[in-house]
Amino acid sequence: MSVLFIVFFFSFLPLSLSQPPPPPLRGCFIDCGATDGSTIDGKVWFPDAAFVSGGTPKNLTTPVLDPILSTVRSFPLQNNLRKKFCYVVPVYRGAKYLIRTTYFYGGINEQDSPPVFDQIIDGTLWGVVNTTEDYANGMSTYFEGVFVAQGKFMSLCIAANTYTDSDPFITALEFLIVGDSLYNSTDFGKYGLGLVARHAFGFSGSIIRYPDDHFDRVWVPFGGNYSTPAGNRNISVSSFWNLPPSKIFETDLNTTKVQPKELNWPPLSLPNSTYYIALYFADHRNWSSRVFDVSINNVSYYRKLNVTPAGACVFATQWPLAGAIKITLTPAVGSNIGPLINAGEVFEVLTLEGKTTTRDVIALEKVKDSLKNPPLVWNGDPCLPRQYSWTGISCSKGPQIRVITLNLTNMGLSGTLSPSIANMTALTGIFLGNNNLTGPIPELSSLKMLEMLHLENNQFSGEIPSSLGTIDGLRELFVQNNNLTGLVPSILTKPGLNLKTSPGNNFASLPPS
Repeated sequence: MSVLFIVFFFSFLPLSLSQPPPPPLRGCFIDCGATDGSTIDGKVWFPDAAFVSGGTPKNLTTPVLDPILSTVRSFPLQNNLRKKFCYVVPVYRGAKYLIRTTYFYGGINEQDSPPVFDQIIDGTLWGVVNTTEDYANGMSTYFEGVFVAQGKFMSLCIAANTYTDSDPFITALEFLIVGDSLYNSTDFGKYGLGLVARHAFGFSGSIIRYPDDHFDRVWVPFGGNYSTPAGNRNISVSSFWNLPPSKIFETDLNTTKVQPKELNWPPLSLPNSTYYIALYFADHRNWSSRVFDVSINNVSYYRKLNVTPAGACVFATQWPLAGAIKITLTPAVGSNIGPLINAGEVFEVLTLEGKTTTRDVIALEKVKDSLKNPPLVWNGDPCLPRQYSWTGISCSKGPQIRVITLNLTNMGLSGTLSPSIANMTALTGIFLGNNNLTGPIPELSSLKMLEMLHLENNQFSGEIPSSLGTIDGLRELFVQNNNLTGLVPSILTKPGLNLKTSPGNNFASLPPS
């Protein structure tokens, strides 16, 4: 029997007295399907062709107010179930990124409802993209997540699942660098955060984002009809680890009497999972004692929270939730004023699925570069998520994920076979038969686990490397019907090795029988 230990982290972070001006946004903004760049509200948007190798750019015929919504890139569903199409974006290793994907269907598939599909970040399934309800209401759909770059590139992938009934698509993709302190109680080496809800309570104005939020996070108004404006105050948030915009403290949800305040939030039913929760509080009065307990679904979240004009953030790094959620603020004994709350964020904690061993990734990229027509879905992590591994790839299990077979038989490939394949030292099988590959057979003696090497029915030239005979476990070597020359190394005529060199080829002599 396994036991799950959950640790809860809480902190109170006082407000400071000054707030720096908003810095310029840093990151990469990709206008999917666009053929030209643009600058909108200070953001420099790039066309997407340089970041993705598959799919088709399309222009929407539906009028839109936001020009970024006027184009999409769609990806073919036919013959691509469980295949991923990836944007590969250069990043700074170790930097923390807010990644936002935007979707607006616009009827591009000539069906009434948009398709449902998966989105993947690096090797981790981020979640299901279902824009049906938003699109029916004439709105776009966005997703936000927070992840730390583990390398020099990150990939965002779109993939058809078993519910997908037409071509998946994407409208926009943003990679924004955020401050190191944001959500820093999360171990980003093991987890990512997928946004569930972020609301400014009691606020009835427009969505709050940059420049009010220095990282262009989206704060949606919530409950503006049931609030009391707190008034404009010169509040700084520079001491809050999460650096929320000061504007969220201009309004709140509260009670006029000294009685509990109940809030059904977030306004959706949550799947059974673990969540990061951050709740924000600041009193707009200097003369009252506002102390209350916070509970979530009748479970104590924090006791005797003393809210002052300095403000406080109470957060939990890992908190289990499921279904409808109710937050209750209960005045402490002796408190002479009711509770309030200004804003809240909830993220699902996503367990990162790991990544393919770097040496295998680098080797596969060089193999890809040596092919003139590699599979279009060879992007993103080769092995992960496992249900979306690259075409022709199978991988090991366990903490170190290695590529163990490469099977691209009868794929119509042309080009050469990169010598870097020899760096994939966990390979047990290479199957490249029935293609149009040329050039020499690489030196593969480093592949000590190789059992089967099938290169038949190609146009390989030169000699068979004699070093193949030093691979003790090699059981099958098929090289018939190529343009090989020279002598067949005698070391290959050994018991236990099934060697096929003919028909075809131009050897000086056949191997001894």
